[in-house]
Order: sequence, then structure tokens, then C-alpha cells
Amino acid sequence: MVDVTEEEMDNPTFKRDTVLSDVHLHCPNKRHLMVRLNAVGQPVFLSYFKLIWNTEDSASEKHVREATTEREHKYRSGDELCDKDRNNLKKERELNSEGVEALLDDDGDLEVVRRPRSASDLEAEDLLRDRVYPVVLMKAKEDAFEDEEQECTCSDVVKIEHTMATPLEDVGKQVWRAAFLLADYILFIRDTFRCCSVLELGGGTGITSIIMGTVAKRVYCTDVGEDLLAMCEQNVALNKHLMEPGRGEVKVKELDWLKDEFCTDPEAPYSWSDEEIADLHDHCTVIMAADVFYDDDLTDALFRTLYRITRNLRNSCTVYLALEKRLNFTLRHMDITCEAYSHFRNTLHDLENLQDRKMKYTVEPIKLDFCQFLIYERIEQLELWKIVAEQLT
Repeated sequence: MVDVTEEEMDNPTFKRDTVLSDVHLHCPNKRHLMVRLNAVGQPVFLSYFKLIWNTEDSASEKHVREATTEREHKYRSGDELCDKDRNNLKKERELNSEGVEALLDDDGDLEVVRRPRSASDLEAEDLLRDRVYPVVLMKAKEDAFEDEEQECTCSDVVKIEHTMATPLEDVGKQVWRAAFLLADYILFIRDTFRCCSVLELGGGTGITSIIMGTVAKRVYCTDVGEDLLAMCEQNVALNKHLMEPGRGEVKVKELDWLKDEFCTDPEAPYSWSDEEIADLHDHCTVIMAADVFYDDDLTDALFRTLYRITRNLRNSCTVYLALEKRLNFTLRHMDITCEAYSHFRNTLHDLENLQDRKMKYTVEPIKLDFCQFLIYERIEQLELWKIVAEQLT
């Protein structure tokens, strides 16, 4: 028996709750592999996300399935049955009914007759089984996804390093569904963003900025935390093959929503130069953010940052916000609520009704009826909002 002191028992193994993105939860195991530990000791995984370019074929297949389902429904309801079909259907139902009744015992329970298994069957099954030997992977090699890459061309795959099951303050190191939703929309209207200068707030792993970088001229992908920004920069390097030659520049920069100024300290990593700040103010016409509305204080800070930046831009700007409504049961309300989403909607309403004679914000939701280019579950809790920011003076 192992002696455990009272002090050790008082110290829990897990001091904080962790959260795991549904993107990683439903991702096949062969598509993510641990590659290293980051600076704070968290496992870093490499995942491959395939882009689906033949969306028109998928749409036509969906139309065929819907038409087939409708015909089957009508067939079952008898709307399009002729006399001969009705008789055939009736006989089939009678035969099925008789077959089922023959398998029922006196109490109406279904009796399943199984063939006795012989010794030869057991020996044959044992011979067919492959021996499995556990393998501990210390570090992924470059050819770990060789089979995966053979199935996909370079233009079809986005490579993303990320962590899994992080504390709430590190959720930016995971990939979230709302980022996929925004990426879908970017690819759907990609001609709109050609030659644009774009700013992403809370870029996280950088997947949305990388997708935007395939069509835009320049993308500033921003977040906070040196370890997170280093991971984002690594992901940008991993996906250089997606960028068009001479275009699609993605710059990783620090932007803290809780501060009023850009970080310009030349000694600090991921700081801004005066030229980059001027370029942002002179040319930026698109701002985007995905799945960053989970904390009320951060939501307030984001909208303050939006106002500060759009007020200093030379041109009108379009803002795209993607999010997922997360429902939780709270003891305070004794009901299922979505407080973070409610606060987002209230703050969005306040921005639209802002009257300071300097800025005008026009807000509208975007229908999610556009094509899906990434494989994920587009649930009804996902939303996409468009804000047009215009200066009045």
C-alpha cells in the first residue's frame, strides 16, 4: 500500500477545467499526430484539413438525394401508386408480416436462431486476426502523413498545428467550428477579397487568415501570447504552398484588445513597425474575427478595439464576425441559457445604435446557405454577421 500524505491529497491533479473543440473531437485519429511540446509544456498536434473544391457536384448530389427522398415519401404515402403497385406493396407487407410472426414465440418475443459455432470456425477466425503491437511515438516525422498527402494535392490541404483540451485562457490554440464557417464564406465570395488588406482579431491558430491569404493581398493575423503567436507563425509557414506567388502575404502580429495602442517595441516579438501601422490604416478594408465571444469582458474589449481601429481607417470597412451559440444550464437561472451570446447581441445592438457623429455601423446577419469547403458539422448554433463601418466626418 502506498502512503499518501494529507497535503498531497489536498492538492488536486487538475487545478483548472479544460475544454476541447468539437473540430478535434470528431477529427479522425489518423489526421492529427503529436509533433512536439510547446514552451509551456502542452502537446502540439499537426492536423490536415482537406478543402472540398467540387462543391457544385456535392450540391447536385444533395439535390438528387432530396428528390429521391421526396419520391420515396410519396411512394410510402401512396400518392403516386397505381393499382398494380398497390397490390404488390400489399403482398410485400403481408409476406413481411408473416415472416416476422414465424419468428415470434408465444409471448411475442423475437427468437433469433443462431448456427452453432464449430471448432474450425474459431480456428479460422483466430488466424484472420492481425497481431497488434503498441508503438510509442516520441515525435512525428515529416513523412508521417505520406499516405494522407498522396490522397490530396497540395492545393487541397491546410496543415495546422494546434493543442487539444486546453484551459479556457488557451482556447485560441485550438481550431473551432466558427473559424471553419468564416473560412467557407471567404472561399465562397473569394473574388470580393482579391487585392484587399485584411485584419483578423483573435486569429488563434491562424487558419482563417491562411484561407484569406489565398485570395487577399495582405493579412494581419493578430492575437496575444508569444507561444500562441509562434504557433500561428509556424502554421503560416506550413501553408505557403496555398498562397499565390507574389501575393497572399500573412503577417503575424500582437494586438491586445485591453490596450489602446499597438505594440511598437522593437525588442518585443511580433511588434508593429510604424510602416505596418500606416499600411493598416491606409489600406485595410476588411476586419474579421471567429469564435472570440465567450467572455463578456473580452467581448467588450473587442468592440472597443473595433471602434478604435475603424475610426482611424482611411476607407470604409466591412467586418465579419463568426460565432457559435453555446447553451449551458445555470443554477442562477435554473434554465438553459447562453449568456455570452446574449451579451454579444446586446453589444452588437449598442454598436449599431451608436450616435457619436463620427461613425456609422450597419449590422446584418448572413444566411448560412453558401457552399461548404471544409469538413465539419455546420450546426444551427453557428452564426455569421456583417458590419459595414463608415466614417461620417
